[in-house]
Amino acid sequence: MIKKNRLLKHFLILSACLACCIGCNSNFKNPSAVYLVMAEHATTAATSTIRDLKNDLEKVLEEDVFIITPNSTVPENTLVFILGTSQDTFINKFVTNGQVKLSKSKPGSGGGVWAINTYHKNKAIVIAGSDEQGLQYAIYDFSKDVLGVDPLEYWTGKLPQKKKINDLLNFEPKIIAPPKVPMLTYFENDVDELANYRGELLKYDWESYTEMINSLVRLRYNSIQLFDMLGRPEFFIRPEYKALKPDYQIDIDYVEKMIDYAHEKGMKIAVDFALGYQIHPMDAEKADCWKTYKADWLQAWRYYFEDTPLAKTDVFILRPRHQVWDWKYESTCGESKIEVFNEVYAAFGELVDEYKPESQKVLVCYSDGMEMWNNGFRPPKDWTVLWSDHGFGEFEHLPSTTDGYDFGTYMHAGYWLNHTVHNPYPEKVESVMKEMFHKYDADNYCLVNGQNFRPFLLNLVAYSQVCYSPDDFHADTFYKDWTEQYFSPEAAEHAVNSMKYLSEAQEGRKGYVEHLWEIREAVSYLSNAPIERPGKSPVPYDYNRVIGDVENVERINVVLKKAITEAKLGYEKLGNNDNFYHSYVLLPAQLYSDLIAFETSLHKMAQLKKQFENTKDKQYLKEAISILPAAKTQLDTILDRRSTGDIDDKWKNWYAIANRRQNNGFPSYDMLNAIETNLTKMTL
Repeated sequence: MIKKNRLLKHFLILSACLACCIGCNSNFKNPSAVYLVMAEHATTAATSTIRDLKNDLEKVLEEDVFIITPNSTVPENTLVFILGTSQDTFINKFVTNGQVKLSKSKPGSGGGVWAINTYHKNKAIVIAGSDEQGLQYAIYDFSKDVLGVDPLEYWTGKLPQKKKINDLLNFEPKIIAPPKVPMLTYFENDVDELANYRGELLKYDWESYTEMINSLVRLRYNSIQLFDMLGRPEFFIRPEYKALKPDYQIDIDYVEKMIDYAHEKGMKIAVDFALGYQIHPMDAEKADCWKTYKADWLQAWRYYFEDTPLAKTDVFILRPRHQVWDWKYESTCGESKIEVFNEVYAAFGELVDEYKPESQKVLVCYSDGMEMWNNGFRPPKDWTVLWSDHGFGEFEHLPSTTDGYDFGTYMHAGYWLNHTVHNPYPEKVESVMKEMFHKYDADNYCLVNGQNFRPFLLNLVAYSQVCYSPDDFHADTFYKDWTEQYFSPEAAEHAVNSMKYLSEAQEGRKGYVEHLWEIREAVSYLSNAPIERPGKSPVPYDYNRVIGDVENVERINVVLKKAITEAKLGYEKLGNNDNFYHSYVLLPAQLYSDLIAFETSLHKMAQLKKQFENTKDKQYLKEAISILPAAKTQLDTILDRRSTGDIDDKWKNWYAIANRRQNNGFPSYDMLNAIETNLTKMTL
């Protein structure tokens, strides 16, 4: 027993000595600061990313963080980050010594490494990339996985926990593989709320827009397609927008500033070179006869290249559609649209080669573009072809052949028919994208339409992850991991259940904005008035339009009640005090349910009116009129929740009616008054 005690005592003393020696040798007992070593002539994007790492470190550490170059002196007893690419000389010293396995081809473009090493007797963390993009991904992954910094922090409000410097060494050396899809583009489209919620209508708030870019870069979106901010035709032509902002005028200098910021963050700029933007609009009547107005099209494109910030475009996108309005090309001069766009893509491609050689050219086969492709439309071979979903993550058509072209996809995280309330569908993201990768090799490019960004975060992250590593993406695991990073496991389970019901409620390409049109159909019938559409012929009132929606709305109402029940259970688990849970899980279900309740009342009234028309019994009209007070209360609820529903002051104006996208109108008290006037008149 005495011998055992002596052995134990000697072992403890030896262990203590070893620990002391390790501490002395590493000179890392009580680290006093952190130094980030970067190349003296680092690129703008690399410098920006390293500054982001510095900011992230300062969020979690009490110690000072400094950025230096390799020839600077590093004090002892500090933690050092070695940050660079395989092209940097000081990184190559580690490679030459065999301490870090890295080259331009290994792990490859967009890939990188994490490693632990030493630097001037200090502990060092090496984060390096095969190229600039690989360095970015490696750094942002480290911030997320080791520091706990949420890539969506600005939007979710989730802050990282404080750490000790020693905690930063608790990771396994890692190779960050290149993404499966090398080009992941975010499409800024239908972004009214993002532009409007801070007060100045249709002008992008600098903070919100740049924070969107900051988050996208961290999610591996390496390009952004500008659209709305170029002055989409609706903003200065459609009556609804002219009434909203009659003096709308694009600020070209501001656009260029945004382009420069995206470039500084390492993102490429993609632009659909349509010809209707206010930046240099072409007359719409010239956009439906190529053979007559070819010179005008080419002149307009040359103007973009020579006299606008669009000269800074990196990825040139074109749709085989009307080049002013986003609708089908229907020639007014007897042309075949397939023959037209075979010529258009060749001619525009030559312009791109003249002004920006080596740039990427992308054909988006949106809507009828897919039918055109399957019927023989072919651009020159140096165009990448994107196959388009139907707006809700699935395809109505599939390619009959890829014909040797580089193929990719155009997907929607959100769509204009559900613009206000998201449709979470990671299951579709998994099944559809994996099928496109497997069957069609459509992994060369992915364009993701994020609408107004904030409501569609979950799907945006899902597309990011499946495009990075499809083999590792599984919808159920993704749902669980994504929600549990923000909520407790118990609350997260209810959040997932609620979002699945919310998605189920939108089966059949239905969504919040689609129901606004259905409401207009019901109001039209109840008030015996056609639906007026500026610039288009009126839509006659018709009971058949209404009754066709009734059964589905009843189904949706049942499903949404389940979504709200689950959302409330999760919210209660969090003590009813989590702003992000409220805004992302509970509020969308409530907003959608409010609208459905109102539509249901209109449907009941419409059915009663129809019974009167069939029987001439005025009692049915009186019953219909008796529903109006309840409908008014339901409209009160809709308007109140949209103006005050978001409890986070940061987003308090997001759902305000004045800030909403001007699609399909919005129910009003005037509509109810018109219904009451008409039904009362019919009783006389």
